[in-house]
Order: sequence, then structure tokens, then C-alpha cells
Amino acid sequence: MDRKQIENREDVFLLVNSFYKKIKVDEIIGEFFIKTIPANEWDSHIQKLTDFWETNLFFVRKFKGNPIKAHRDVDTNFNQTIQQEHFGRWLELWFSTVDEYFYGEKANQAKERARNIASMLFFKIYENRLK
Repeated sequence: MDRKQIENREDVFLLVNSFYKKIKVDEIIGEFFIKTIPANEWDSHIQKLTDFWETNLFFVRKFKGNPIKAHRDVDTNFNQTIQQEHFGRWLELWFSTVDEYFYGEKANQAKERARNIASMLFFKIYENRLK
């Protein structure tokens, strides 16, 4: 497949869907996702995350949710075992998926925003552990 620029929701969906296919089979972080998201809810989860990234990249108001609470809940459900390395692996898979399909300004924004989101979520999870 030829790489292209991220231009619309269809491109965002391709990125998100391709990324989560990798996540589901990843030996390091796949378990967090497979055990959290029921099999029959993956399609709606992919749509919700497409909304999230479309909002982040194109500033459309589609995403509804609370990522901080969701990630804190996952950490709690996994006995507070999510570590910085897990976010590092998430970023590694995200960056490789972006680079596999896309190039350009929006691709770079997708990587930079993911880096910022991963840092913020990790700190929010850690902060929650201190309560």
C-alpha cells in the first residue's frame, strides 16, 4: 500500500483499526485490551476511538468519553500493574502504524499527540494510585 496523508475520517479509521489489530495480538499489552473490551464491543470501540482521533486531528466534535477515567479503571482492574513501559509499547505500535500508512503534517501530529496523551494518561494513572 502506498503511504498517503491523513485527510479524512476514512484515513483515521484505517489508522485506528490497523493499530488495534496489532494491539490485540501484542504479547506485551494485548492482554489489557482483550480482557477489558468484550469481543462483541470491538467494532463500537474502534468507532469511538476513530471519533477520538478525528476530534484530535481535525477538531470536529464527535468524541464523547472520559479517557482518564477509562484508563484509571483499567489500571485498577489489573491491580495497578500498568507501567510506563506499557505506554511505551503502545506508542511504538502507534508510531509504526502511522508510518506504515501515512506521512505528512497530520501523521506527525498523530504521533506527537499520542506521545502527549500517553504521558498524561500515565501520570493520571499514577496520581490515582496515590489517593
